[in-house]
Amino acid sequence: MKRAIYTLGLGALVCVACSKDKPSEVTTTGAQPASSATTATTTTPSATTSAAATPANPSKPVLTLKDGIVTPESVLYDADADEYVISNINGDPLTADGNGFISRFSPDGKVVKLKWIDKLNAPKGLAISGDNLYVADIDRVRMFDKKTGAAKGEVAIPGGTFANDLATALDGRVLVSETGLKKGAGKDFEPTNNDAVYAIDKDKKLTTIAKTPDLGRPNGLLPVANDKIWVVTFGSGELYALDAKGKKSDAHKLPKGSLDGIVALPNGDVLVSSWEGSGVYRGKPGGDFKMVIEDVKAPADIGYDTKRSRVLVPMFNDNEVRAYEIK
Repeated sequence: MKRAIYTLGLGALVCVACSKDKPSEVTTTGAQPASSATTATTTTPSATTSAAATPANPSKPVLTLKDGIVTPESVLYDADADEYVISNINGDPLTADGNGFISRFSPDGKVVKLKWIDKLNAPKGLAISGDNLYVADIDRVRMFDKKTGAAKGEVAIPGGTFANDLATALDGRVLVSETGLKKGAGKDFEPTNNDAVYAIDKDKKLTTIAKTPDLGRPNGLLPVANDKIWVVTFGSGELYALDAKGKKSDAHKLPKGSLDGIVALPNGDVLVSSWEGSGVYRGKPGGDFKMVIEDVKAPADIGYDTKRSRVLVPMFNDNEVRAYEIK
């Protein structure tokens, strides 16, 4: 199968190299079955980097997941199962090729199930609401039983070409960003001007929160109240708030753009991944943001392990997920 490597260019993702790779070529550990293999390299924190004394600027991951991961886009911590759920595009992020899959890993680095859910197209954002796992997949959001992986339906995104991040609102609705990108000339991406943020309720009804090119190619979503969502953008490099009627406020540009994922820390700070900055920023909305994880190329939709104070960084081009301790 072909795997595309993407990098940043003129505000778009550009395919700069394609090769015929197999998941086994990415794997660097053993030849055990995926369901039972030990699949990570780990770095044991020293006394100065323990959970009690996590550095402000972590420089090394405490865990690296590699075995079988291909073009990881999103990592979600499933607190009930105490597992990491990873979306693998395994190909082009806009092609309906049936190559995509969802993996489950344990926090100690073992594969629970490499292809727990498969035959997806280009799975990106992940969210859990109730008993369901939601997966953004190009022009729709698919639903699965969060324990068994059984399919439970889908919701189409009207005019959707790049359904991207998902997040669970406080009232249980699932929010989805449509980044508004399509294939352009050659290997570049072009804007569709269908930038939007939607909500899906428990009855699978889709409602529009905001839909306008002024959203700046929305990506990561962080609901903080039923009437307030923080949004980070891949196009304009902004962090801003949307209210329940889709009104934009509190817009703030980060030092570098091409923003992807956003998660909250216990003290109210947020972490934001930046492709242009090749790292993860930390700060409070409206305040200064400083790089706390550096030299990570193409950091996609980050997650946060609340039990271990780990930010989980999918390395889109490197076929691995890294975990860093940060509070």
